[in-house]
Amino acid sequence: MAVHDDCKLKFLELKAKRTYRFIIYKIEEKQKQVVVEKLGEPTESHEDFAAGLPADECRYAVYDFDFMTEENCQKSRIFFIAWSPDTARVRSKMIYASSKDRFKRELDGFQVELQATDPTEMGLDVFRSRAGGIEC
Repeated sequence: MAVHDDCKLKFLELKAKRTYRFIIYKIEEKQKQVVVEKLGEPTESHEDFAAGLPADECRYAVYDFDFMTEENCQKSRIFFIAWSPDTARVRSKMIYASSKDRFKRELDGFQVELQATDPTEMGLDVFRSRAGGIEC
């Protein structure tokens, strides 16, 4: 599975410049490559991110999560999310599962990985507990 250059470029912009809140990636099966499907502006929320993921199709995503530590220190963690809803086609789940490690190697610099099959597995509470803080 190829990875379009834009995938890496947009991830680097998110990581270095915080240009985006999140990026949703899609596998184009015909072209056999991962492409950027949606870019979330820095002002967009976790709800906007969750709404951008289709209910019955797999996706990869990266989310820049801001939170406060117990010492009141502003931090952020970059999450990699493998979204594979139970209602997705079996073939799609297999393609995303088999391509995930290769794709993750292209995106160097995320700190937390989540595998989600329904929205509750990537809710704000899950992000908070995995990041070790509360959102600002």
